[in-house]
Amino acid sequence: MDIQKRNNVRVSGNGDVTMVFAHGFGCDQNMWRLLVPDFEKRFRVVTFDLVGSGGFDLSAYDKTKYGSLHGYATDLLEIIDQHASGPVIFVGHSVSAMIGLLATIEAPDRFLAQLMIGPSPCYVNDGDYIGGFEREDVDDLLSTVESNFLGWSSAMAPAIMGSPEQPELAVELTNSFCRTDPDIAKHFARVTFLSDHRDDLPKSHVPALIVQCSDNLIAPLAVGEYMHRFLPRSTLSVIDNVGHCPHLSSPSASTAAMEGFLASLER
Repeated sequence: MDIQKRNNVRVSGNGDVTMVFAHGFGCDQNMWRLLVPDFEKRFRVVTFDLVGSGGFDLSAYDKTKYGSLHGYATDLLEIIDQHASGPVIFVGHSVSAMIGLLATIEAPDRFLAQLMIGPSPCYVNDGDYIGGFEREDVDDLLSTVESNFLGWSSAMAPAIMGSPEQPELAVELTNSFCRTDPDIAKHFARVTFLSDHRDDLPKSHVPALIVQCSDNLIAPLAVGEYMHRFLPRSTLSVIDNVGHCPHLSSPSASTAAMEGFLASLER
């Protein structure tokens, strides 16, 4: 299948380095619209939709392939092979940060850096590890997603987005969730929230920026601190922001953190 059609790939900007942006659960590439213009002035920029999200080709969805994040990492490397030019700076939100991590382990020479916004290697608390949710909480969440996805979307989107002073963003996220095929969303939710990639963190040696919000329901600050401890060559940047989507609710702070990190790589 044609990769551009499969993932609704879009290319803009010019530069010797390519920035590839990957969105989170229930979203699409439009979620990057406030950040991309700042970077396409000097980078080749690639945005795309994960299979199962946005404007992807419905016939491309394969439950077996996408039964783990490795299937999405394979897609990412194929997109890079076909559409990137020069070294790649990967920008991943939420679950896509882990998809990018897996890709950097598979093909480290393709990546100059990985920028992770609201990442989490594991959402479930485990002993001393604080992922943000007890296993019972995740089971209840998945049960609600599977029985009433639209209701879950309407209830959870405002909490996930945060930023109550910008209610239009919660509405946008709700609508994005609701545009997702419910059966695919249920499957992807299970893959996302039950994934555990803590053991993969030490395997990635590509320089990494971990951007966490000061108050994040989905990926609490403790998760960012944990990743910073175990992910080699990582930098932790904490944005004063409530919510899980600072690239929408606090784009200037997100851009500043990203630009600061990229500048440090050049020194």
